[in-house]
Amino acid sequence: MSQANNNNLAADIWSLADLLRGDFKQSQYGRIILPFALLRRLECVLADTKQAVLAELPKVEAKKLPEDAQEQLLLRATRTATNPKGLSFCNTSPMDLSLLGENNIKANLERYILCFSRDARGIFDYFKFSDFIGLLDDANLLYKIVQKVATMDLSLTSVSNHDMGKVFEELIRKFAESSNETAGEHFTPRDIVTLTTALLFCEDDDALSKPGIIRTIYDPTAGTGGFLSEGMEYLYKHNPQAVMRAYGQELNPESYAICKGDMLIKGQDISNIKLGNTLSNDQLQDESFDYMLSNPPFGVDWKKIEGEIKAEHEVKGHAGRFGPGLPRVSDGSLLFLLHLISKMRPVEQGGARIGIILNGSPLFTGGAGSGESEIRRHILQNDLLEAIVALPTDMFYNTGIATYIWLLTNHKPAERTGLVQLIDASNLYGKMRKSLGSKRNEISDEDIARIVRTFGGFEVVETQLLDKTADVKSNRGRPAASAKADTPKTFASKIFPTHAFGYRRVTIERPLRLSWQFSQERLSTLRFDSGTLNSAMQWIYADYGAAYWQDNLSCPDYGQLHDYEAEIRRHLKKHFADLKEKQIKDLLDAKLWRSQLALLLKARALQPHIGDAQHDDFNRYDAQLKAACKTAGLTLDTREKKQLADAVSWKNPQAAKVIKKVHKTAARPLYGLFAEGGEVREYQPDTELRDYENIALDPSRSVNEVNEAYFLREVQPHVPEAWMDDSKRDAQDGEIGIVGYEIPFNRHFYQYQPPRPLEEIDAELDAVSAEIMALLQEVHS
Repeated sequence: MSQANNNNLAADIWSLADLLRGDFKQSQYGRIILPFALLRRLECVLADTKQAVLAELPKVEAKKLPEDAQEQLLLRATRTATNPKGLSFCNTSPMDLSLLGENNIKANLERYILCFSRDARGIFDYFKFSDFIGLLDDANLLYKIVQKVATMDLSLTSVSNHDMGKVFEELIRKFAESSNETAGEHFTPRDIVTLTTALLFCEDDDALSKPGIIRTIYDPTAGTGGFLSEGMEYLYKHNPQAVMRAYGQELNPESYAICKGDMLIKGQDISNIKLGNTLSNDQLQDESFDYMLSNPPFGVDWKKIEGEIKAEHEVKGHAGRFGPGLPRVSDGSLLFLLHLISKMRPVEQGGARIGIILNGSPLFTGGAGSGESEIRRHILQNDLLEAIVALPTDMFYNTGIATYIWLLTNHKPAERTGLVQLIDASNLYGKMRKSLGSKRNEISDEDIARIVRTFGGFEVVETQLLDKTADVKSNRGRPAASAKADTPKTFASKIFPTHAFGYRRVTIERPLRLSWQFSQERLSTLRFDSGTLNSAMQWIYADYGAAYWQDNLSCPDYGQLHDYEAEIRRHLKKHFADLKEKQIKDLLDAKLWRSQLALLLKARALQPHIGDAQHDDFNRYDAQLKAACKTAGLTLDTREKKQLADAVSWKNPQAAKVIKKVHKTAARPLYGLFAEGGEVREYQPDTELRDYENIALDPSRSVNEVNEAYFLREVQPHVPEAWMDDSKRDAQDGEIGIVGYEIPFNRHFYQYQPPRPLEEIDAELDAVSAEIMALLQEVHS
């Protein structure tokens, strides 16, 4: 059945909404139409074996067996010459939708559903179908709906399982549009499903050729079961004697119900399809699989389940799913990838393959040492990543962003070991005649075949121009006199060693240079706290203290603000809204004001002994301050010394470097130990001048050799006094620099487009300026 016919059938089913309009909200349409469509599909699938089941029913009932045993005996009656395995469900009612009658339609329909085998009737509970049956009956619509549904031909001969899956997806899309939900949360477009499935099976010759081989397939974000269905159909198409067992978990009850119904029709054990949040409640935690496919939600945060995820990460470590690291809470895509990796069948049991669709964020988000980087590091250092395929934009129903297919395996063939293939298929698409939500583009079978051949052949494809129609440009606005040239549509494939995506982030330090001066202006700042309270204290002093308080600790009024507390609070709440209650209390407390005054008075007492001249060598500051304190008979605690030093000093590129420590070891200038002044000095780093260099990994040389060569080549010629901080080391290998991994996909496939000639741009500007002047003259005239 063509896509147009699928859409027509979906439209016919959705026309049930015409009967519902007025009595039900739009957001309820799908919750009525979907279960009725599924009910009719189940009924049509059972039609050929219905009489055989009914004939067997009296014999089975006479044996007085438990329900499960009775079901197993009745299911034998569904075996036919064309389907020797039989069906996995049945219905023991002599009625069908067309025979339920108008009288007692509610009771008849409920009884009919109860006559389905346990797994089948349980599906309707997730739709809360019985509730809607009651509402339809109250609105006198139930009989009309049943009669219309009974006329629909949803038999296997008319609508294949593959096409029925597409019909359900189109119904869900309509449901999502009518209820302002997101269709893309429930299913993945079939062209993307087909491509991902073909890539997943491309490397498994045994599965596609050995008769009787058994494989398992798993989707942790199963939706309506599109990936599971496509995976099974792909295998059976190439190897009809193979056996595929499907597993999945889905969060949305309606999608879960449709997935279970689809798996039931296909003869799968639907107890393997679970309902719930995969990340926080993995209901298949003891299982591992051969094939895994997933399209997790893009950019969805995991704050609601943060506690469970972090607990598993911290308690279980690598024995759990999230040992390598945790991404930021705002995007849980990489959590699904880690979940799938944990489900890989061990290599000694044949290994596993993963196909997952992710947006661009997991490629590069997070610097060295971050959770995202550590996850990429785990994947690449364990050689799990086989390939990444860049897809066109506007491929999904709910977003037009760039997306990528990641292919992973734990049993790479020898020729792929240690290598990663990147395929830029972002221009392999055709425009759809009619957009479906945000989906405006589709990948043809021919384009799918091209991508699969490139991947399967492990080919390096130099940039090739594609014979693709240029995108239609918007006709809004004023067109440029000389239109910008269209970006050529290309296709390419490149292969990289895994370490090519790794780097070390090395911290580069430069020495702190300070001048200092005991000037009246600098000492006056000591009256106020040097932190977050500084601005508020300056305002309070200007309005309430300057005219009344004396700079004397014996002055009883200094710092007393009780009489003005209410008005000060009002002002602070309005103009210093960031201050917390504890900070406001501190501002109103005389103790803070008097402690700052005490420091100010001490500094003023020291000034005659130190002078007010500027000094450009801060290394002499401590000695002079100590001598002045001794002469003046003053003592300063640690806090006072720190605030005083901060008040009287400032950064000056012309000042001497501040010495942190003198060492007795040999000089190591690349790592901050300099032989100067007849000694080996370590200088205090200037945090504002701190920088970082990302140095590419090179496993053919030692880490220090790579770092030092880079530093001598790229850093030292420009900043001779800089050094590498050898205390910043990687937590895993202990070497200098924090290891990071990123996959800058676009950078590897970037094509430089030269700008237009300057003369051409100038001519266009002159023409536009002349036109504007002519229009202005018309206005003035």
